[in-house]
Amino acid sequence: MSGCDAEAEKKAGSKQCPQVQVNEYKENGNSAYTSLRPIHTTTSGKTAEVYLSPFSLSNSKLALFKLSTSPFESNSNNAVAREKTDGKKTCREALTSKMKAVSSKTESLLLKPPVDAEREPRPRSTAESAALCVDMGSSGEDSAPGLDEFSGLSPYERKRLKNIRENANFFASLQLSESAARLRGMIKKRQPPESKRKRPKKKENEIGCRRSMRLLKVDPSGVSLPEAPTQPTLEEEENPLLPPGPLEMIPENQDDSNELFKASLKTWAEMSKTNNERTAERLSSIKSYKANLSDMVISEATVRKVTRGAITSVALHPSEVRTLVAAGAKSGQIGLWDLTRQCEDGVYAFYPHSQPVSCLYFSPANPAHLLSLSYDGTLRCGDFSSAVFEEVYRNEGSSPSSFDFLAEDASTLLVGHWDGHLSLVDRRTPGTSYEKFFNSSLGKIRTVHVHPVSRQYFITAGLRDVHIYDVRCLNLRGSQPLISLAEHSKSIASAYFSPVTGNRVVTTCADCKLRVFDSSSISTQIPLLTTIRHNTITGRWLTRFQAVWDPKQEDCFIVGSMAHPRRVEILHETGKSVRSLLGECLVSVCSLNVMHPTRYVLAGGNSSGRLHVFMRQESF
Repeated sequence: MSGCDAEAEKKAGSKQCPQVQVNEYKENGNSAYTSLRPIHTTTSGKTAEVYLSPFSLSNSKLALFKLSTSPFESNSNNAVAREKTDGKKTCREALTSKMKAVSSKTESLLLKPPVDAEREPRPRSTAESAALCVDMGSSGEDSAPGLDEFSGLSPYERKRLKNIRENANFFASLQLSESAARLRGMIKKRQPPESKRKRPKKKENEIGCRRSMRLLKVDPSGVSLPEAPTQPTLEEEENPLLPPGPLEMIPENQDDSNELFKASLKTWAEMSKTNNERTAERLSSIKSYKANLSDMVISEATVRKVTRGAITSVALHPSEVRTLVAAGAKSGQIGLWDLTRQCEDGVYAFYPHSQPVSCLYFSPANPAHLLSLSYDGTLRCGDFSSAVFEEVYRNEGSSPSSFDFLAEDASTLLVGHWDGHLSLVDRRTPGTSYEKFFNSSLGKIRTVHVHPVSRQYFITAGLRDVHIYDVRCLNLRGSQPLISLAEHSKSIASAYFSPVTGNRVVTTCADCKLRVFDSSSISTQIPLLTTIRHNTITGRWLTRFQAVWDPKQEDCFIVGSMAHPRRVEILHETGKSVRSLLGECLVSVCSLNVMHPTRYVLAGGNSSGRLHVFMRQESF
């Protein structure tokens, strides 16, 4: 019985305390070290894992890590203890042989950790690594089927692999790929919409369109025609320059042998000019001036087409007996209309220029002379007594824009050019050249006007500035102005002194403003008196507005209007409206207007070549 009991106790002791072998090796023969590699052994169906950490121990301390005997064995007799010790030695020898076989496989698994591992195991301290950690692995996870090949992994890694395998089996059981394939087959692809218009099918033997044999350069028999020699075509200029020298005053719209025209020339040559003293006496108050303007009307008899194309300049003969209006056109034509003769023969058209006529004046010394300035670089004088357009000035290199009489006897002229130059022309000297050629401070000159009293001063309207010069201080290289009016923000169309005293200056600007300045004292600065809001945007096809003074009234000026119904405005220097001249026969915009120096007659020209004349009813 004692032998059987010893064997039973031996088996029980082996189940309760698994045997663990510690790999010991000596280095330099002095210290013992333990391996980092865990040793897996199987004893009675249990798996033991031992984690070892390298450290040095003496022989006395190494004995502390040997497993002690159980309390059951200490209470047994000496005989059973000896038998049990022999059994442990036998079991230890068996485990040692098995652990050596498994150690190589376990070492490879530990040195190469699994790819699916999410994190490395927590590092252990020296005390924990020195302790023997034995995992009995009695749970069902270690004994689960299919995990024998991962027997060298930790329990956490085994559980993770098991979850991955179970999830994969679950999704495979759902058969999602087969369901997706069935759904793709159920969805029908959208067919592109068919074109509404069906193209006709092309017939095989269809006859093509007929083509002109002349364009194909083939005769009716099918033989190709020889190519015709090309003749060079000479391109004619739209407005060729007229030859220099005098031109005969021959009307384009009538026969040159017309006796009626010759009689008109004789009548115009005999008309006397206005007396300046009588003009000064006619200056009246604003009240009587308004009353006289109220009598001015327009009728069908006072509207006539005079020129071909837009009117660019207008002038009124100063005669008190007859009403003679001259108009310069964009085409270079000059039209004369004698309203005293109520017939079609009263209109005469001439071509003394080849480009627009920008300025037109009757001579203050001899009203039988009509002076005209054109963009073609010529200034001509139409003499009614000799029926000739004489050439006064010619400069094809610099296009002139405006001129005025520098002397009261009209013997000296001041000409402004588009490039900013000024020319001094003396009609008494032979030839058609200038006397002096000055360079102003402006890049462009639109209008030139001489002071009516102090004739050494003149005013010029440039691109954005208005300058007042002294003719005595002009320089050939560059002239500095006495006064510069820089209140304008856009392009300036004109600037004129008041006609009698020259104490006011009126300017027309594209910023929809008319400005009146006080020029009674020409010093370093001229104050601005009034700014009047007025629509000056005429567009591309209408001639620009120019505000001009009434020669009979020092403080009133005339300007065209874009308002409906169409009208001509007469404004006071304070900005108040004096009179609006309108009527049923005025259906277009009169851009340029001029008033008779002594009579209440106003002539306005539009952009289609028509003249509109307002006058008193007793004047018809």
